[in-house]
Amino acid sequence: MLVNIRLPIVLALVLASASLIVPVAAHAQAAPLPPEKHPPGDIPDTQVFVNHRSPLGFTLKVPEGWARRVTPDGVSFTSAYDGVAVSVTRVAAAPSVESVKPEQAAALRRAPAAVRIAKIAAVSLPAGPAVLISYSSNSEPNPVTGKAIRLENEQYLFWKDGKLATLTLYAPYGADNVDQWRLMSRSFRWR
Repeated sequence: MLVNIRLPIVLALVLASASLIVPVAAHAQAAPLPPEKHPPGDIPDTQVFVNHRSPLGFTLKVPEGWARRVTPDGVSFTSAYDGVAVSVTRVAAAPSVESVKPEQAAALRRAPAAVRIAKIAAVSLPAGPAVLISYSSNSEPNPVTGKAIRLENEQYLFWKDGKLATLTLYAPYGADNVDQWRLMSRSFRWR
């Protein structure tokens, strides 16, 4: 089944470039979709992960066989409603829980995807300190069926030497990807 997964990628890019956003007139905000009763999108426990080495200066373990899309400022890997996206931008200072609230979190809330932020927290990972934004959002409608679903998202903000990497993991709301998301977020490394 073909699925349009651009919205989480767009949200990741919006978050990464939040400091460049100029406030615009408010637009109609979508209502949150109900979670699926039997959500698709569990990454199998037997999924094989491979190392992705980006020319943007980071490495990350990603699911083998997922579709890859490279952009000038990042990369995404997708399979149906599941995805992993990383964008890298230049910023002067490391993000903090307090600094992301008026910038990245506010940009997410302005997106027309019924974003609901569950938490913003400082986390310690092997790559160093990071900020985690956990939120839910609506997917873009499937271009064939028109169906949209509710997604869970975890966004990690890693900073080093003036570069901000925004790692976004997303899947259907309620899918059991805790172990796989943990593996990917803990595998991120600056080179």
